Amino acid sequence: MFQHLFAEMNKMLQEIQTDFPTAEGARRSDLLSKYNMLHRISDNVMDEWLVFAEKLSEFREQADFQAPPEELPEEEAPELGMDAFVRGQGYYKLLMYRKCIEQFREVTAQYPDSLAARLYLAMAYLQEGEGEIAWGHLDHMLGLIREVKLKAMIYNALGCIRASQERFKEASELFSLSLLHDPDLPEPSVNLEVCRRRGGKLEFGHQLVSLL
Repeated sequence: MFQHLFAEMNKMLQEIQTDFPTAEGARRSDLLSKYNMLHRISDNVMDEWLVFAEKLSEFREQADFQAPPEELPEEEAPELGMDAFVRGQGYYKLLMYRKCIEQFREVTAQYPDSLAARLYLAMAYLQEGEGEIAWGHLDHMLGLIREVKLKAMIYNALGCIRASQERFKEASELFSLSLLHDPDLPEPSVNLEVCRRRGGKLEFGHQLVSLL
């Protein structure tokens, strides 16, 4: 039910990010007004959401019921039940990446091998422009992953980090490793061409982002 709201908020934020650096006078004031409105909405939504998440957590602790079949069993991924995990997901969806990082650092402190928490941390750090820290979390994931397609996506993401740093030789090796694990993954081939030309748009991978 919130998809439309967040779609409109993201659209407005994109407008502000695009126009604000060169805006003047009334246009600049209008963009500032829109930014303040988004900030208020974000704070209000998060406050309400956190109250609801707290109530949901309390009920889960008190109630004795069987989890739906499609959910991972608690013993397989106990971190999914942590309040910090739930809050971190919410912060990520609201584009509040620094707060998201705080929550998932708490999760990984208790569950250092949580793939889901590591992926959220990596993506949040990337959004904050901290590629080297994101690299560390993605690299940690490689040692835990058995599924070759997911490994291919991680290698592609690592390659994108190196390519964005203009370390094209290392990036090319990582993209080649990605293709070795999954020849059908389209992004590494595109990214190898970016490395060859020393420029262009990197394809990070929609499939990896869709896991969040």
